[in-house]
Amino acid sequence: MNLNKTLLPVGWAPPRGYANGVVARGDAIFLAGQIGWNADGHFDSDDLVAQTRQALANVCALLTAAGAAPRHIVRMTWYLTDKREYLARAREIGAVYRELIGHYAVAMTAVQVAALVEDRARVEIEVTAMLPAA
Repeated sequence: MNLNKTLLPVGWAPPRGYANGVVARGDAIFLAGQIGWNADGHFDSDDLVAQTRQALANVCALLTAAGAAPRHIVRMTWYLTDKREYLARAREIGAVYRELIGHYAVAMTAVQVAALVEDRARVEIEVTAMLPAA
């Protein structure tokens, strides 16, 4: 269950796969950009979808450590090294997202970058989440 309010001005078409904006209250959780390496800091794959799955799993692990869950995410920024591949594989990436995160009431931005700091990284995902006020 999403605990935040999404923003959709009157007359705007609903966005597909994200929210234009989110209103949230509570304790903020800021996650550094997560890339597609495992808990040991090693890449198991150079595939974009596999790295996306691992990066989102890393996000979920950090949220759990904070006492939160994917439903508490209010904002994501995706940094991608290949926009065309991201668009071409959007269905696969969407399926992974739905499996691990489960909802689209998240303000999202995706940008292509020339490179990420880790040479093998294909995607980096930065997250802000809000735990509801007690």
